[in-house]
Amino acid sequence: MKIQIINGPNINLLGKREPSIYGTSSFEDYLKLLKSQYPDVEMAYFQSNIEGELIDKIQEVGFSYDGILLNAGAYTHTSIALQDAIRSVETPVVELHISNVYKREEFRHHSMISCACIGVICGFGLDSYRLGIESFLNRK
Repeated sequence: MKIQIINGPNINLLGKREPSIYGTSSFEDYLKLLKSQYPDVEMAYFQSNIEGELIDKIQEVGFSYDGILLNAGAYTHTSIALQDAIRSVETPVVELHISNVYKREEFRHHSMISCACIGVICGFGLDSYRLGIESFLNRK
């Protein structure tokens, strides 16, 4: 199984950015743990603060991977272009968030991409990524 993890803006600052919300671990450190937990799953990782680069990556892997885990960060709440990209590919996409967006600011309560994804996972910290992988493994 091939899964592409795509993280959007500011996720590169995990471990430093608002640790009370996002924790103290970097994503790269967590990814090592995740890969060790799922040695039979090929995981690719991509992060960008640029919306167009996220779209390019979705299009690049969207016909050859088994799943995409997408944490679009703030673009979740604004990007019709990401929604269109998700709808344009065959690979199923799971939207995920580290924090529970429904316990945060009101503007975070609406997602522009959820309607194009097969599911949404939020509020479980970095474990949201593990739950996303499990969702793809259970779809086999």
